[in-house]
Parts: sequence; C-alpha cells; structure tokens
Amino acid sequence: MCYPSSSVLLPNKTALVTGGAHRVGKAIALELAQAGANLCIHYNASEKAAQETAAEIETLGVRAWALKADLSQPTEIEALFAGVSAACGSLDVLVNSASIMETGDARTLPLEAWNRSLAINLTAPFLCAQHAARLMGNGGVIINITDGSALRPWANYPAHSVSKAGLAQLTQVLAKALAPNIRVNAVSPGPVMKPPHWEESRWERVAQGTLLKRAGSGYDVARAVRFLIENDFITGETLVVDGGERWR
Repeated sequence: MCYPSSSVLLPNKTALVTGGAHRVGKAIALELAQAGANLCIHYNASEKAAQETAAEIETLGVRAWALKADLSQPTEIEALFAGVSAACGSLDVLVNSASIMETGDARTLPLEAWNRSLAINLTAPFLCAQHAARLMGNGGVIINITDGSALRPWANYPAHSVSKAGLAQLTQVLAKALAPNIRVNAVSPGPVMKPPHWEESRWERVAQGTLLKRAGSGYDVARAVRFLIENDFITGETLVVDGGERWR
C-alpha cells in the first residue's frame, strides 16, 4: 500500500530561532540549516556568538541573519519581527528557544526575578507567536522549548517552573487558536547540556538518573524539533527528549 507524503520540506523555508546563538538554540539552528532552511538567529547579549553561528550556517549553503532583541521588552520583540520581515519577507518556522533560569526560594524570591522569568520564558513566546502568525501567511510551524519543570517543579526554581508549565499550556492554547494553517508543538529536553556553573560530578549524577544512564546532546533536541516541523499531522503535543528521566 502506498501512503501519501505528509511532511514539510525545509529547503527555501525561513526559520527564526530565539536564543539561537549558542547551546541548544544553536544546535536547533544548525539542524534546520542542514535541512535547507534559511535562518534568523535571535540574540540579546551574545552578539559575537550569534555572528559566528550565522557565519557557520552560511557555510551550509543557506542564508542567515543575526538579529538582536531583549525579549523582556514587547517593543523589541516587535522590532525583531520587523527585522525578520525586512530580511526575509515571510516566516515559515518559529522556535521559541530563548530562556532564563532564575533561582531562589519561593518564600523569598524577589518580584523582579519572578517578573523577569515570566516575561522571557512565557510572555515573550506568546508575543513572538502572535507576530510570527502574521508573517506565516497560509501556514507555518511554531515549536516551544519547555523542560521537565513543567510537570515536576524544580526545587529553588519556582519562577522558572511556573513559566515552563505555562509555556506547555500555551502550546496547546495556540495549537487550537492557530489551527488549521499553523501547527504548534513543544519539545521538552532533559539533561542534554551541562549548565556552565555545574561541576562534572553533579552533571554525571543527573545523567545516571535517566533510564538510559547517560546525558543527551543538543543534537537530540534539534532532531526532535525537526521531526515536529516536518510531520504535518502533529499539533498541540509535547515531545519529551529526556532519556527516560521522568520515569525514575
């Protein structure tokens, strides 16, 4: 039996990856570029890394632009998408990868830290989705990057956990609101990249806490993002890429 093709081909498409200058965001941007997409790389403070990532992407035979914006400021988000429109004309894929992790006890966490987490991790993806939808014309894909704190709150990360839980719910809300032309999904990574301030021994303990007894990589997340972009019969879902960490 022959089955009809059900995929989105990325060559000549345009994707915007927020936080795309380094770490998981960079891995996602490179994966989409290798699939043939042109890339808009968003950054805030990491201009040098963003320019280097854009240059690396262009060696793959596609185009890339590095665009700056402070995602805690709605006016800068608006300017970011004006830049995307000016550079590319339209947009096919948005990956909301930019994120911050404010730490602190829920009993004493400053309101400023709470507001900053919600602004960048939840409000910004919402506003980015609104702007992206206007540039997507007849169709597109939005991917949100959440994490395990959306289901099981992390100790000493109250604002982060709430923001990621909200982002997981926002994924479903947007999937309903933007259907049928725009699909919205999420990827929830587990231990894929060691936080810069962690010691190796702490990272190894976390990796051993997965069913697979090892850490993943940014590439694992990037492949999951590409899968959700290319399969056009999936929307409103969260794909967990954590080596079985949540089942321990």
